[in-house]
Amino acid sequence: MVNRKLIRPSISEMSPSTPKFHGPGYKRVPPDQTHAENFYYVKQMNNKTPMVIRLTNGEDLQGYIEWYDRDCIKFNREGAPNLLIYKTSILYMYKQGEDTGDDEGSRRPRHRRYPDRDDRADNGLPDGNRD
Repeated sequence: MVNRKLIRPSISEMSPSTPKFHGPGYKRVPPDQTHAENFYYVKQMNNKTPMVIRLTNGEDLQGYIEWYDRDCIKFNREGAPNLLIYKTSILYMYKQGEDTGDDEGSRRPRHRRYPDRDDRADNGLPDGNRD
């Protein structure tokens, strides 16, 4: 019998000297939370900023934020009972001083109406193509 040498290298020679993922093609996963929401709530709580909260049912509430957690906000109102509001029921909120009505300088978002969308259905042509 002839002693044959193994072709494969030993385990000690195959040590992982270089990491598997390196170079410009590897991207890190973004963080789950940016903590911007927490910073905003803390800032408004410390200043006791008068806020307006628009609920999903269309009701506006005026007051200030006393505390918050992951799911809800405790909202203090003057001359009315304090409320514990679930965040899922909040459509949006803004500082009470930013509400300038329907002027051009208002910072609140408005719903826009696109008149040419109605024309598309009338002429029967896709994507607003007109003759």
